Amino acid sequence: MQLASSVSTRLQYQHKSLVDMIDGLTEEQVRRQRNPGQWSLFENIVHLQTYQHSFITRVQQILKGDNPSFERYTAESDPLFVDNCHKIFREIMHDFISMRKGIAAGILTLPETDYSKTGVHPVYGQMTLLQWLNFFLLHEVHHLFTIFKLAADLKKTN
Repeated sequence: MQLASSVSTRLQYQHKSLVDMIDGLTEEQVRRQRNPGQWSLFENIVHLQTYQHSFITRVQQILKGDNPSFERYTAESDPLFVDNCHKIFREIMHDFISMRKGIAAGILTLPETDYSKTGVHPVYGQMTLLQWLNFFLLHEVHHLFTIFKLAADLKKTN
């Protein structure tokens, strides 16, 4: 099983669109709660940043080859998410970008046979590492679209 160029390209570059989306916004704006009961732009970014840490841990378990089962990830029960919501925006962005660089470097150097190793998702069942990568990237792009909408709303009201 080979890693498709569409996956490797998104893994290396998809997250970088975030910088353009939030360009010109202050930390106060990024943290501003736009919709009661929904995450701020900042909380969406912290979620993407902290989920990368959980994702790479899952990848490492999958690579061991024993078809691990995982519980559903929820940001609110992740101590790293809770802690990172109190950090400054620059720290979060630095970790987000550097962590992703490491993830991409590691994933892109795996032998082809590793992409067919499996892990069990609590909702979607048994998935190959390639499917996990697609899931990770689709999850991320969902939040990037949310960030895009929140940033556009912030920019038009200022």
